[in-house]
Amino acid sequence: MDVDVGVRFLPEIRAGGFSRMDSTIQFYERINALLEPDFVVLDFGAGRGASHSEDRVRYRRELRNLRGKVREVIGADIDPIVTTNPSLDRAIVLEPDGGIPLADRCVQMVVSDFTFEHIENPAYVARELDRILTPGGWICARTPNRSGYVSLANRILPDSIRDCVVSWSQPDRKKQDVFKAFYRLNTLGTIRKYFDPIRFAHYGYSWDAEPAYYANSGALYRLLLTVHALTPPALRTLLLVFLQKKDVSFL
Repeated sequence: MDVDVGVRFLPEIRAGGFSRMDSTIQFYERINALLEPDFVVLDFGAGRGASHSEDRVRYRRELRNLRGKVREVIGADIDPIVTTNPSLDRAIVLEPDGGIPLADRCVQMVVSDFTFEHIENPAYVARELDRILTPGGWICARTPNRSGYVSLANRILPDSIRDCVVSWSQPDRKKQDVFKAFYRLNTLGTIRKYFDPIRFAHYGYSWDAEPAYYANSGALYRLLLTVHALTPPALRTLLLVFLQKKDVSFL
């Protein structure tokens, strides 16, 4: 976010560099609260780790970086650039249609930050995440809400127009960080469908962060803040997903 624009409407940004609406703070504070030193954590869709190294706010960088807080952080992604991610202890390059090459029940937490929207086969991915997760373990995901206005625009706009809108509204975003979205695992309903409540306890909720697509315009920023204030929970822009795997071995 451009602090010079945002601070006019959310002045608390001056006290630490983040707003009361910051979804990164909201998401990663809860993740840090769930961590234990002996955890093995899978960062599913880890990418190049740009958010860890390029975030201008020290507190957010420290929250995002789980390395050193747990026994091991494994990063997995279909993009080989994951091998350059400095926040990982180990990187795995996934085959597009392959499984996760980890043993059953070997991971205590899966973190997936803005990756669920890119999943083409949610049933398969959900089974794989279930397989590698220990009973009592957590799946923590931040993803756009399919019913939110950002996802809606992304789905209905032609590719050429959408690319222009993204470039205009987020001029600092790099092309290498833009990927095709399918929105097949992006409502609380579909989360419950693919992560059966018989096997998982669901603690997720919707969230509206500060505007992300505002082209450094104060007028547009104000308008989007108003839209967020009037938006019902079902139409908020983000989902923060927290699932705990139950011990169902006795069933």
